[in-house]
Amino acid sequence: MNLQEIQTELRAEKLDGWLFYDHHRRDPIAARILGPGDGGMNTRRWFYLIPARGEPRKLVHRIESRALDHLPGKKTVYSGRDELESGLKKTLGAAKKVAMQYSPRNEIFYVSMVDAGTVELVRGLKCRVVSSADLVQRFEASWTPAQADSHRAAGVLVDQITQAAFRRAADFVRERRPLTEYDLVQWMVGEFRAKGLEAEDGPNVSIGPSSGDPHYEPRAGSSRPIREGELMLLDVWAKLARPDTVYYDITWMGYFGATVPDRYAKIFAVVREARDAAVAFVQKNVRAGRPIAGFQVDRVAREVIRKAGYAKNFVHRTGHSIGRDVHGAGANMDDLEIHDVRRILPHTCFSIEPGIYYPEFGIRTEVNVYVDERDAGTTGAEQREILPLLA
Repeated sequence: MNLQEIQTELRAEKLDGWLFYDHHRRDPIAARILGPGDGGMNTRRWFYLIPARGEPRKLVHRIESRALDHLPGKKTVYSGRDELESGLKKTLGAAKKVAMQYSPRNEIFYVSMVDAGTVELVRGLKCRVVSSADLVQRFEASWTPAQADSHRAAGVLVDQITQAAFRRAADFVRERRPLTEYDLVQWMVGEFRAKGLEAEDGPNVSIGPSSGDPHYEPRAGSSRPIREGELMLLDVWAKLARPDTVYYDITWMGYFGATVPDRYAKIFAVVREARDAAVAFVQKNVRAGRPIAGFQVDRVAREVIRKAGYAKNFVHRTGHSIGRDVHGAGANMDDLEIHDVRRILPHTCFSIEPGIYYPEFGIRTEVNVYVDERDAGTTGAEQREILPLLA
């Protein structure tokens, strides 16, 4: 935790403080920004206030009184509910406006970690609660140089494994050996381990109708066989298997034939154009020093698909924040599921992944975009056409 930087940002945002709250480790954002502590029990409620000026203040239960000992600040302890409320009032002090992991109407649900009752409790003490979404993006979603390096290193390996998976599947099809979506997933997971990568779950291998489900997951005993004449989508994400690294997340497509059918090629050209338009929009504005928000990027990609006549078939946001979780805590490229007004900040990364889906197939392309102080760009290979895997 960089206390001085957080307090500088609080003053810039005209906030009296940032109030953290947790029990049972329900707020991973708090652990990442403040530090995880000693890993002891966390069954009782605690509060930690970083004021815009002065020393932080903490409120902890007597039977877990050391819960926040790794953090600076004056400690108040409580046992009963009356002591909790009086202790929270003391912790807040003169603060009239604090940020918490809360989002009005649950709009930005990635930061909505505080329950409604706790927000009511704080408001009942005459303190206004606002969303910490922008603070979270600044202090959790922004990458260090080492994390950016880990992303690119993971990307090299993920790209290699993805292309090797296409080759392996093509070999099985040519030789008429049985191979299912799940079989290929398990082979890729083995390659992850061998190359020092890890992932929360996945990857996804989607054949034919499976690709029409954006979050399809192959399962043992029920996944589809990989055969000639089929379209295949690979959605692959991983990070280096060491502490404090960040994800790389891509989607590529192939067709098990010597040439790709015109219908698939035409739709891929539309999603590629939408992807490239969104990337160009980000690059142009970052280079010009103009602030942009996630919803604006989504609109750019969505307009390309709308003009091509596929608006109803683009059923998810254009992209998501990427960080230590594959779906990170920063701005999403989204004006569909939510209206994400968060500004795209330097040292953050996100996916651009427009898709067009039908019950019988789906087509998507995905790249990662990293933003630095004066520029932005993709961090890996960009697919230009569906791969003809039996050419």
